[in-house]
Amino acid sequence: MTVVTTALRHGLRPVLAAAWLGAATLLIPAAPALARGPDGIADVAEKVIDAVVNISTSQTVEAKGGPGERRDAVPQLPPGSPFEEFFDDFFKNHRGGQRGGDLQPHRTTSLGSGFIIDTSGIVVTNNHVIADADEINVILNDGTKIKANIVGIDKRTDLAVLKFKPPHPLTAVKFGDSDKLRLGEWVIAIGNPFSLGGTVTAGIVSARNRDIANGTYENYIQTDAAINRGNSGGPLFNLDGEVIGVNTLIISPTGGSIGIGFAVPSKTVAGVVDQLRQFGELRRGWLGVRIQQVTDEIAESLNIKPARGALIAGVDDKGPAKPAGIEPGDVVVTFDSHDIKDPKDLSRIVADTPVGKQVDVVVIRKGQEQTKRVTLGRLEDNDKPQPVAAKSAPDSEKTVTQKALGLDLANLSRDLRSRYKIKDSIKGVLVTGVDNSSDAADKRISAGEVIVEVAQQAVASAADIRKRIEQMKKDGKKSVVLLVSNADGDLRTVELSMR
Repeated sequence: MTVVTTALRHGLRPVLAAAWLGAATLLIPAAPALARGPDGIADVAEKVIDAVVNISTSQTVEAKGGPGERRDAVPQLPPGSPFEEFFDDFFKNHRGGQRGGDLQPHRTTSLGSGFIIDTSGIVVTNNHVIADADEINVILNDGTKIKANIVGIDKRTDLAVLKFKPPHPLTAVKFGDSDKLRLGEWVIAIGNPFSLGGTVTAGIVSARNRDIANGTYENYIQTDAAINRGNSGGPLFNLDGEVIGVNTLIISPTGGSIGIGFAVPSKTVAGVVDQLRQFGELRRGWLGVRIQQVTDEIAESLNIKPARGALIAGVDDKGPAKPAGIEPGDVVVTFDSHDIKDPKDLSRIVADTPVGKQVDVVVIRKGQEQTKRVTLGRLEDNDKPQPVAAKSAPDSEKTVTQKALGLDLANLSRDLRSRYKIKDSIKGVLVTGVDNSSDAADKRISAGEVIVEVAQQAVASAADIRKRIEQMKKDGKKSVVLLVSNADGDLRTVELSMR
């Protein structure tokens, strides 16, 4: 189980509170039976328990350290200690014969959870449960242990599909529709917590579409059903016995459940599993754009009400978006009939769309909606982020012609292009200096970058920028959106205050 550790504060207070509550409960009548959950939990558990499996893995750990190297994991005991002989014997037998380190390769094992989705022997689990394993075994509910092979993995969603040869007829479970989950709905988690074997816990859906900054395609189901170490890869069921999530991580200061657990929703899991079974890998859709949040200030500047969508900060020259006519500064509000509320929505929906599919993309450009037809490409996992760092020049070489928004601006000339190594294909106004106390400095605009557009209008001179900003101030605008390029032509969108 992946654990997101949180700090403990005022550790004594919860203990005192618990003691007070324990005394108080003596005065409160017993809660009705429904407070413990619906009666159907037992029926669901009995129906699906045989489809939930334990995943046992083992791997060889390479030798580490040397005779003269002291390891922090080895207790340092004074001579003559009653435990000295015990630890010497332990580390000689288990750690390569020396207390100084692991001088011989040794085997380690771990246990997680999974569930059968096909009676032919197809199992779903977490990738981190089987990562780097030399050997993987599936342990059925009746204790039968069978060697399994990897069908495919997806690190981005932390999912894996395994296959084993069934020793006898199996029980399989089906995916439910996680989009239909309601807050407060009862759910059941079954897995192998702390290597105890099949264990059933129940709780409710605490939240949906939870983003905890753990990855690009996050939309976790949050639940208070007890999920602990070893539950990773296990199923989260609804009361119809359908899998509506895969238990993946928890937030905990101790490693045990405190009622904050997260599951990958079944809608995501089902799509990933289908591709892994079909191709052995993920083939995600690719639009070929860099996107960012549409803030209230950016929305006001672009006449978008209410603030929504994903702002196109840059377009890949070799991506599908460019030939379709999508441009930096556009705001995507609909993709393939799906409303886009924020950049996370667009990332997830594009990734889930089949490669090669033609889709309609609705963008807002200069306050007007336009529809673009795009044929999606394939996202390569080895894509590297595009650099956005700008090159600077000594202050003594500044050529200042105008000042605006805390920026020193100069018309691009052959000399300035050479000095800042700016490509000939880049058109706009050069930034030669930035006021350290300005909003532009806070947004990391730096000398050597080029302002290409102001409020979605191309600019060719510093005077153009001054005039455009003055007009926007007269129109009552409080902020302005700039399209900024670095010396290599990589674009990004920056919103600056005009106050």
